[in-house]
Amino acid sequence: MAGIPHDHYEPKTGAEKWLHSRLPIVGLLYDTIMIPTPKNLNWMWIWGIVLTFCLVLQIVTGIILVMHYTPHVDMAFASIEHIMRNVNGGHFIRYLHMNGASLFFVAVYAHIFRGLYYGSYKAPREVTWIIGMLIYLCMMGTAFMGYVLPWGQMSFWGATVITGLFGAIPLIGEPIQTWLLGGPAVDNATLNRFFSLHYLLPFVIAALVAVHIWAFHTTGNNNPTGVEVRRGSKAEAEKDTVPFWPYYVIKDLFALALIMAVFFAIVGFMPNYLGHPDNYIEANPLVTPAHIVPEWYFLPFYAILRAFTSDVWLVQLASFVTGGIIDAKFFGVLAMFGAIIVMALAPWLDTSSVRSGRYRPMFKWWFWLLVIDFFALMWLGAMPAEEPYASFSLIASAYWFAYFLIILPLLGVIEKPLPQPDTIEADFDAHYPPKGEAKGAPAATPAE
Repeated sequence: MAGIPHDHYEPKTGAEKWLHSRLPIVGLLYDTIMIPTPKNLNWMWIWGIVLTFCLVLQIVTGIILVMHYTPHVDMAFASIEHIMRNVNGGHFIRYLHMNGASLFFVAVYAHIFRGLYYGSYKAPREVTWIIGMLIYLCMMGTAFMGYVLPWGQMSFWGATVITGLFGAIPLIGEPIQTWLLGGPAVDNATLNRFFSLHYLLPFVIAALVAVHIWAFHTTGNNNPTGVEVRRGSKAEAEKDTVPFWPYYVIKDLFALALIMAVFFAIVGFMPNYLGHPDNYIEANPLVTPAHIVPEWYFLPFYAILRAFTSDVWLVQLASFVTGGIIDAKFFGVLAMFGAIIVMALAPWLDTSSVRSGRYRPMFKWWFWLLVIDFFALMWLGAMPAEEPYASFSLIASAYWFAYFLIILPLLGVIEKPLPQPDTIEADFDAHYPPKGEAKGAPAATPAE
């Protein structure tokens, strides 16, 4: 890792030296697995391995499913039924893939909110954060296109509604929508496009993950204190860190085993719990479902999309200023993507000099309110677009933007942070003192 002194791989045998001089892949793997890691990481640092597992699971099960899937509107639904009923283990592979997407988003949301709480987006890790946001956007695109492939009722109408959002873009919206669909409406060309992109994007995600890992291996891991590893000498760095292997590998594998126990219980006993009943009916362009909703992991942003109607004064103002170019539909699209953009801009919106939320008493209250707000938006996204849910969605959406655009910048000015430890070693010793010494601070909780 650049900047932190540590032992690097030294080939010993003739074969190792020969390979290392031509392709230093063993050295790269060694430096990755033995990377010095802050020794005070808590249980919120286990989501990386869960996300890696999910990515591998989705790629492997997806490749198997593709062998039996037919991307044609007349045969897609029947091919899914064929996988479920006739292919050996097909139902299990499909359920792994379906529920693997949900686990993927559970892990990525935990990963993102951990980063927001501990300030993992702050200098020098801004690029790492932006790459993470790009991975998240690719995940959303992949998941949306994958949801269309079974060609059920919710697949068809979800694709119709979401692709219709592009038509709301002034001047260029309709050509973009037609290009995306491959025609004037959701049809066979759309299914083929989405199938192709759904198969391609996971490999783009894998490449971005490699860059993401490279980025934080360059800057070093953040940790619950937000204090950087000392880099003056190897001896000082070793006081703040432990090798990733075996300490964190074993810890991560233990956490992964617990999560897998829950995951496989869901796959085995309630695999359709998160699915929508209408998607087990073949797509019919002539029959519109009573209530069109996306998958649960899109619901917070779907609620933001629907919150800004023509009755909202901000939408009316935007429409007046732009001469009607920005209408309610386009404003909702801007708000939905804007909700992700403001999160990506957190490194520049947060003005506090303190990285970790552990030492920011005012920040904690606003942050946990943001978490509650996120779950409220998720619930509201599943509700009908009527009162009182519409007003609640508007309030929740307003807080989401207020947190990033107003509260974060202001907190850096008005908040008085608590004292931070001088080093990672000091924080670790305070929680886990050497034998015979009394603790200098209460033990860290998993929530921290």
